[in-house]
Amino acid sequence: MKKMKNRYIKICSLTILLFGFMLSSCEDYLDQLPESTVSEAVYFQTPDQFETAANYFYTRLAFLDGDEQTDLSNNIGDNENYAWGNTIIPTTDDIWKNNYAQLRAVNQLIEKAEEYPGEQSEIAVSVATAHFFRAWHHYNLLKRFGGVPVITNSLDVNSDEVYQARNSRYEVVDQMIKDLDMAIEGLPSQNTMGAESQGKLTLEAAKSFKARILLYEATWEKYVGEATDGDGVTTGAGSVKPAGYPSVTDMFAGAKQAALDVMNSGAYELWDHRHDIGDDHLYYLFNLEDGGSNPGGLTKADNREYIFQTVYDFTLRRINENITHAKPHTPSRKLMDMYLCADGLPVQFSSVFQGYDMMTSEFENRDLRIKLIREPLKQYWGWGSNTDGGGAQYGVDFEDSGIEYDYRYVPNLTSPGSPRNNGYMGRKFTTEYMLRETREESFNYPLIRYAEVLLIYAEATVELGNGTISDGDLDISINQIRERSGVAPLTNALIGPYGDLNMLGEIRRERAIELFGENFRFDDLKRWNIAPDELNKNVCITYITGTEYETAENPKNPGTLIYADGVWPYGLTQTEQSVSSYAGIATTKPGALIIDAAGNRNFSIKNYIDPIPLNEIELNPNLLQNPEW
Repeated sequence: MKKMKNRYIKICSLTILLFGFMLSSCEDYLDQLPESTVSEAVYFQTPDQFETAANYFYTRLAFLDGDEQTDLSNNIGDNENYAWGNTIIPTTDDIWKNNYAQLRAVNQLIEKAEEYPGEQSEIAVSVATAHFFRAWHHYNLLKRFGGVPVITNSLDVNSDEVYQARNSRYEVVDQMIKDLDMAIEGLPSQNTMGAESQGKLTLEAAKSFKARILLYEATWEKYVGEATDGDGVTTGAGSVKPAGYPSVTDMFAGAKQAALDVMNSGAYELWDHRHDIGDDHLYYLFNLEDGGSNPGGLTKADNREYIFQTVYDFTLRRINENITHAKPHTPSRKLMDMYLCADGLPVQFSSVFQGYDMMTSEFENRDLRIKLIREPLKQYWGWGSNTDGGGAQYGVDFEDSGIEYDYRYVPNLTSPGSPRNNGYMGRKFTTEYMLRETREESFNYPLIRYAEVLLIYAEATVELGNGTISDGDLDISINQIRERSGVAPLTNALIGPYGDLNMLGEIRRERAIELFGENFRFDDLKRWNIAPDELNKNVCITYITGTEYETAENPKNPGTLIYADGVWPYGLTQTEQSVSSYAGIATTKPGALIIDAAGNRNFSIKNYIDPIPLNEIELNPNLLQNPEW
């Protein structure tokens, strides 16, 4: 039993280190027990042991890949199969494997709680945490595969459930809502928790997640319906709905109410530190570590926007991915034109939009979120000891850094061989810390943040209003996001004169801009049932024809041009092209550089849910494959 003891010690120690939870009783317990007596039956005996087991669930959270390959990203990636609709049936799938593996420990805690000899109130938070994570893992599976087997027991190889058929997506949703209601009942409010508990689940986190699921499923049922279900007899998971399953209207109303509860709690607020660190403040939300990561000396304790997050630490748990070097969250032409102007209007209608003639024109008078994109010829710090000149020296001019380096950013428009960062380069989730090399970044990753809650409230409200929403509801939701982004508020009067604009489209625009790079875009396009319309178009970047880019020299390499003609396989757009099913998104004019052609893309409703991996069907013949796979 020595291996089991070592495993528990490792789990306990990691949890203490990562989250600062004072669980010394865990170590004491393990040190005192003879090795031969450590077992599940003995382990789940005290509140500390339940807390340690619950805390372990957090260590499996990670940094998500974001939204590469979508219509909003110019990072096509090394493997275009997904956005092109070229997914093949895999032998194995980590989403399936890992989430079902993780469900076992979650279910085990819930089962052991029923046998706990003390008062249930002593372990209530741990049990509520397990219910939250049970919903979390089922949601990951639902988004990927549609209806899946609902597992609420800690299975072993002899369990009958190992060979059960798939539940319908509606049965999965029903179980998730039940689990989240249990989590809401048992979790504490953020208002009662100290800074030392940052990263732990709260009542508000459970309500936020419930709001997300209800909005997701309400829009899926409204716009996609049963098209991906299969009949449950020969293909798919079927369309069986549990008794009392909520209507679409009920789900929209539930999402709105859960979001409103979080908004009214006062437990969270939007990050707005313009007065501390200027208009670049949103960049520092997404690379926040200690006081050395930003010019205001702010720390993670100053962030009250993240409701649920993956917690990292430079000493104890670095992200350990090539994030800053890769700069994965970089916009397409479409996203650049979706950013609003300061007057609150899109580029095609705004009187303050400066056009595209000069390399920096389109950055003027824009939404502050566009500062998450590097502006041509502006100076930016590198990171670490010497990459791109080295990390930030706050309060020091670039010229006085003591380093012989030209900090100006020059867009890459000469080397199409790279699938990343052509034309534009993103800054979201990148560091400029002098003490961070790539793979050492340790900022937290938002799994749920307050801005999303405001967006959920607005979207659910406009859906309930059949496309209408009051200015009052806008003011308590997305206009807060727009205000901290330096954008005039969205009102009915603002968009009234423009026939191409409507409230649902503008709220969806806000969601796309605000959550870009946070792993929402593919799921949003699918639940709105517009994925083929949005994805199967040319992906373009910078305007070349008629702009400064046509003839501009590279100031960091005199005698060479910034743009190389004739090397790009898809060339430039020749005609005006619609980029969206929503007419309010600006069309792409002739002269934009194409980096991925519409002819490559064949994303269809078949791709809304992925195929069940072959080895799972081989192990369990009762699993029916999804339609068309």
